[in-house]
Amino acid sequence: MGGLQRALEAFDLAAPQVDRIPIGLLHQSFAVRDGAVEYVLQCVNPVFEPGIHENIRAVTERLKQGGLETLELVPARDGALVADLGEDGLWRLMTRLPGVVFARCASTAQAASAGALVARFHGALDGLEHTFRPLGIALHDTPVHLRALEQALTEEREHRLYGDVEPVGRAILAAARALPKPAQDLPLRVVHGDLKFDNVLFAGESGADAERATALIDLDTMCRLPLWAELGDAWRSWCNRAGEDSVEAAYDPELFRAAAGAYLEAGGLTLVDAERASLLDGLERICLELASRFCADALRESYFGWDPERFSGHGEHNLVRARGQLDLRRQVLDARAERARVLGL
Repeated sequence: MGGLQRALEAFDLAAPQVDRIPIGLLHQSFAVRDGAVEYVLQCVNPVFEPGIHENIRAVTERLKQGGLETLELVPARDGALVADLGEDGLWRLMTRLPGVVFARCASTAQAASAGALVARFHGALDGLEHTFRPLGIALHDTPVHLRALEQALTEEREHRLYGDVEPVGRAILAAARALPKPAQDLPLRVVHGDLKFDNVLFAGESGADAERATALIDLDTMCRLPLWAELGDAWRSWCNRAGEDSVEAAYDPELFRAAAGAYLEAGGLTLVDAERASLLDGLERICLELASRFCADALRESYFGWDPERFSGHGEHNLVRARGQLDLRRQVLDARAERARVLGL
């Protein structure tokens, strides 16, 4: 019996309609309709610890108490938050929220609505008393990812793409050495951890609905981090009109102004001065962090998914991504003075 069929039975879904969701870099995802009810069923990538589902439950319960729209985990038939099917994987079932996601931010209205939603999300989770379980991955630990890139450049010299990857990796490492060190003793906030634009749900595909952010999805990486890591990751995704699969980035300062301005105006959190100041370097740091991760995986070919319809191999796709994030860092560095003004620095 296949893993999908076993998973459906583990959640008492006897004869549902099931369709593959062909997006996402990590999990296998399926849209499931059981009568009038819709779910998302996922085979969870083994890089994550099963304990992340306790984090998701704590967060979603708090969001519901705060009146925010959120997905919810649906327990398996035995009451567990996930179904462990051994060699067939770890599976989870979640309620499916109405709405749509967009691969890229298309307007300042979308950016502003998303920014305000994230502020409300952070505000609702402020003060949450929950001991977050380990994720199983190094999330926004920039030094760890830079060391991993250095190691890959040392160990993968026989890789078919090494001659192309090596100069990109050296440029990433040189740029990272020029970064100011992040301030110490910043508050650790309860954050989403992966605020790429397609993790923001909007009310509809067009018109005013396409400009109204309603919820955040993909809560695997909920944890406590400095705010610069959270918002730096959001802005590097939202403000790059070229997306992640282009060698040349397209930083849009108007999208940054809308997203950052709306976040600060919404007042979800009361920021200390050092915390606000950290947001300026945070965007540059996250661009380089993600560039280093893509660059290392261009040689390791073991983590990120890739698109075989557009690229000849796993490494080829991630090399493009690495170059794109490095170029994005250059562009946001050029716009540093304007970004400082938006942040009130």
